[in-house]
Order: sequence, then structure tokens, then C-alpha cells
Amino acid sequence: MQASASLYDISINSLTGEPIDLSSFKGKKILIVNTASECGFTGQYEGLQELYNTYKDKLVVIGVPCNQFGGQEPGTATEIQSFCKQNYGVTFLMTEKVDVKGENQHPLYKWLTSKELNGVSSSSVKWNFQKYLIDEKGNLIDYYYSITSPTSTKITKHLK
Repeated sequence: MQASASLYDISINSLTGEPIDLSSFKGKKILIVNTASECGFTGQYEGLQELYNTYKDKLVVIGVPCNQFGGQEPGTATEIQSFCKQNYGVTFLMTEKVDVKGENQHPLYKWLTSKELNGVSSSSVKWNFQKYLIDEKGNLIDYYYSITSPTSTKITKHLK
């Protein structure tokens, strides 16, 4: 199935409020992960940073804070940024806090979770730290539930 919308046309802002131009990432894979600071999976920030450090020449990691699962991301943009830097040394891109499901679902997550839009598969975001891997041309490769470590071979096999 052909994607009916381009990932690169979607608008989202960084955690500091600056617009992110997703099309500037053409030619690199993108791993998009909904994050939360007070989750049992929060330690995955470490693996995401390791993945970013290892593959940053060919991979962009984008953390997307979300407070929809157990209220585990209650912080402000400043608090989230501070938490990520101080506790996990996060240097990869973080977006504004958004909804990843429901009636206020951000357009990025509408694209990621809708086969009609992405041309590959439909999914629902089950919990924090669900991961979506995009290829160098903006096509969805696959998605991985929270239990999949960022450094799992399920993901890294696509980065070799």
C-alpha cells in the first residue's frame, strides 16, 4: 500500500518550542519514542542515548513526551529537559509534550498509527516508550512495544 501522507510534511515543535523540520532528516533513519519521566521504562533513556551515540551518522532519535499513560510525564517542558539531561545525559531531539492517542492525537502519531496514512500498518500506542522506526525515505519500517530495549537487535539490525 502507498502512504497517503508524508511524514516529512508533519509539523511538531521541539521541547523548547522551536519548529522541527522532519524533512531535514531525509537520508537518515528516525526512531520516534513516546517518553515519560516517571515510568518503569524510563531507564530506556539510557539505551536511546546509547543508540543515538552509536548510530548518529545514520539515525535520528526523537523523544516525544506524553502524559497519557498513568500520568507519568507531569512535568513542564523545562522540567522534562532538565530531568533528561541530568539523569540520562540526553542529547537527542525531544519534542513538545503531545497526545499519542485519543481525540487530541498529534498528527505525527496519527501518521505513525494509521495504515491509511503510513501505507504499512495500523497500531495503537499501548504504553510509554513504544518505538517507531522510519527509513531514510520517510517510510515506516516497524514498531516495537515498550518491552523492546532500544538497543535490541530487533531495532539495530536495521541500522547496520
